[in-house]
Amino acid sequence: MRWLLSVAIVVAAASLALAQDKPVSEEGFVPLFDGKTMTGWQGGLDGYEVKDGTMICKPKGSGNLYTNNEYANFVFRFEFKLTPGANNGVGIRTPKEGDAAFVGMEIQILDDGHPNYKGIKDYQAHGSVYGVIPAKRGFLKPTGEWNSEEITVDGTRVKVVLNGETIVDGDIAEAREKGAIDGREHPGLKRDKGYIAFCGHGAHLEFRNIRIKELK
Repeated sequence: MRWLLSVAIVVAAASLALAQDKPVSEEGFVPLFDGKTMTGWQGGLDGYEVKDGTMICKPKGSGNLYTNNEYANFVFRFEFKLTPGANNGVGIRTPKEGDAAFVGMEIQILDDGHPNYKGIKDYQAHGSVYGVIPAKRGFLKPTGEWNSEEITVDGTRVKVVLNGETIVDGDIAEAREKGAIDGREHPGLKRDKGYIAFCGHGAHLEFRNIRIKELK
């Protein structure tokens, strides 16, 4: 009897773990990654590969990885796993040419607690709208663990939620008119639609459960 109970517990635990690794059903959300292929993505495909249901950014590759479709207002959800010192980003409303942080907007993906980034500005920390809106720090999980993130873009409002904590909730309207806090030109702030991109910067990262809900 004890043996049967132990088996049942193991099976239940395994089922729960498997369920947690699969995207949850969310009303209105459409998957952007099928866990098997790079279907739906274009651009720097040689810099990414698919393994065990995850999209892996390889240390070597070329260019940004873009969605096939453009998006204006949306909620973008995904999970990511960092390696020590890893650096990437989510380009939003970006064209397919140029630095997404300036020709569009870039939400930082960064192991910002690593010694390599000791001297970074607040607007360069993980979750920040690069050069425009700084994020609250201290909510990343340790490297090697999965993080969940949600990016909402609605008109001039940008909100970033990391592991359940809102780390950015701001408006780009003022930066559009008066300039960004980094003192650089950000013409992408005036774009109202564009591609979503993963901006690889020569580091190994993993992504999964990538999905989007378009807003009216």
